[in-house]
Amino acid sequence: MANLKYKRVLLKLSGEAFQGNAGYGIDSGTLEKIARQIKAVREMGIDIATVIGGGNIFRGAKAEKEGMDRVTADHAGMLATLINSLVLQDALERIGMITRCMSAINVQQVAEPYIRRRALRHLEKGRVVIFACGIGNPYMTTDTAAALRAVEINAEVLLMAKNKVDGIYDSDPRKNPAAKRFSRISHLEVIQRRLEVMDSTALSLCLENKLPIVVFDLEVEKSIERAATGELIGTLVGND
Repeated sequence: MANLKYKRVLLKLSGEAFQGNAGYGIDSGTLEKIARQIKAVREMGIDIATVIGGGNIFRGAKAEKEGMDRVTADHAGMLATLINSLVLQDALERIGMITRCMSAINVQQVAEPYIRRRALRHLEKGRVVIFACGIGNPYMTTDTAAALRAVEINAEVLLMAKNKVDGIYDSDPRKNPAAKRFSRISHLEVIQRRLEVMDSTALSLCLENKLPIVVFDLEVEKSIERAATGELIGTLVGND
């Protein structure tokens, strides 16, 4: 463990990551690949916790545009993240991992309530911790939840796994073939350039707490393992 760059990481997965090439829901093959990579990271001696989005099941922002009350839509989105969290928990346990799912809203029949000290204890015991339901408040994204939980558990890096996006570009590479990908960039420059990495609240939280972010493509071979061990894949966002 002495040779590892990071000893504790927070992995942020989008809900869409679980659907694979399907248009909706959860692809079992994709889920198993993610679970096996998380297992590999834990077996290296790295503490790992995760935050998962819910966009493969329900998107609150889309529902709001269609007339749904924003607070209700956000709560529905939180429950979608809980479904993904329970599914990932099951996938990990089927391959021999010990896990704990902790929820920011009260669903004690299926998940523990989020208590920071308990989460830290789980990590110290080598368990994979899955944080569900964002931070339990509407108007806050799972990006913000990932940044907050990373700071709370003293993670050394926030790993942002993206779908078919291999880092941060100076413009949209799908619209501009000449777009330049950054290998390294500061938090402040991301904010000033208004680059769409994560929401501004989450990014500001990482900046204030000097938390580096690695943005990488989930579909790259062993991408989670490589990012967790400090290999420079994708883009590193940091102050130094």
